[in-house]
Amino acid sequence: MIGEHVLAGYVPDAGGREALELAHGIVALTGGRLSVATVHPPGLPAAAGEARAVLEQLAGRLEDRPADLLVQEGRSVGRGLTVLASRIGADLIVVGSPEGGAHGRIGVGAAADHLLHSATEAVMLAPSGYTPPDDLGRITVMYVRRPQCDEAVIRAAQAAERLEVPLRLVTLAIGEVSAEPLRDDLALAIRLALDSADLLPEDVSAEVGEGDDVADALDDVDWPEGELLVCASSEDAAAHRVFLGEVALKVLRAASCPVTVLPRGYY
Repeated sequence: MIGEHVLAGYVPDAGGREALELAHGIVALTGGRLSVATVHPPGLPAAAGEARAVLEQLAGRLEDRPADLLVQEGRSVGRGLTVLASRIGADLIVVGSPEGGAHGRIGVGAAADHLLHSATEAVMLAPSGYTPPDDLGRITVMYVRRPQCDEAVIRAAQAAERLEVPLRLVTLAIGEVSAEPLRDDLALAIRLALDSADLLPEDVSAEVGEGDDVADALDDVDWPEGELLVCASSEDAAAHRVFLGEVALKVLRAASCPVTVLPRGYY
């Protein structure tokens, strides 16, 4: 299950603080290790000093919450986080949304864009203004019938079992697409989830969101507090890398809860 070692990308703004709080919430659930990193450009000693100063200030605000504080050199923040995650063995990179975006929605800045198209670890994004609830309420998988999504169902089912939360599978019927074949696909995915983990049938549900576009279809299903959305990478992704497709990117931008994107072939 992801979350055994979480790397939070930190910058001293609202998005950085929200990423840190979300990362703390994940390790509180999993009992995992937390690393917090600030990335600076290469070859600039002053920038490296500023990054260290940012983490020193952060250390005073962490109180009794343990975390490894790391400074990483990188040509970009996203690349620096990917290199660092590989070096320290992190399995999840958490970043926030840039300041100035829509409240309650995920904004994809330069770092997130890089991670969503090349990271070798799972990537989690926090919506703007996000405050983690005390408890995780449910894990939802955005599902279409293809191998990457089946892998996501398996991993999400196992995580739901371990964390003792329900699992939901959601498919979107956009425009004139008929919902009935999609419900058949969801029935097969429910069986896969039940076969993959020790979950009770009443703990696994499925819904079809219908609408004229992705945002409209997402609004057709409920998103209560404490939700975590899981998306699979595109079929275009290289093995063991994240690559978010066009529709999944629209889902991510319209989501009102944190979203985790799994690398292709994640195990």
